[in-house]
Amino acid sequence: MSRLAAVCLVCAAFAAPPALGQKSFFSDLNLPVNPVGQGQFEVVEKRGAGPRDIWCAAARFATENLGVQRGRIYVAAARGAAVSEVGRKGVTFTTRAPSKPVSTGVQITTRVVGASLPINHAIQFCRDRIIEPSDRF
Repeated sequence: MSRLAAVCLVCAAFAAPPALGQKSFFSDLNLPVNPVGQGQFEVVEKRGAGPRDIWCAAARFATENLGVQRGRIYVAAARGAAVSEVGRKGVTFTTRAPSKPVSTGVQITTRVVGASLPINHAIQFCRDRIIEPSDRF
């Protein structure tokens, strides 16, 4: 094996995706979204992202990676220590309705288990960041 091939092999090993073959998805805001099992996924906070940013990332993941175009997304585990990345904060979401009743009102929080938003509402938070040429500051 040539020296160049050996270097490439070592570089490829360090560039491998997270453990268990799980692949991170990065939203428009560059927030990592990692599958965490049983139809759940975690949005990992980064650079002061707020609830609207986190809901945006969750909605993008649900539509683009899970193929869910309608329905709601739910907070499965409230904001706290991330499961998928050590030393970070995260929020775990699911597209499955919880077994106990939850409010169907608008709750733009990541601190309440069962809080939910329609996917088409949460995706609007992604569009808040689009600046049109005609926008004046």
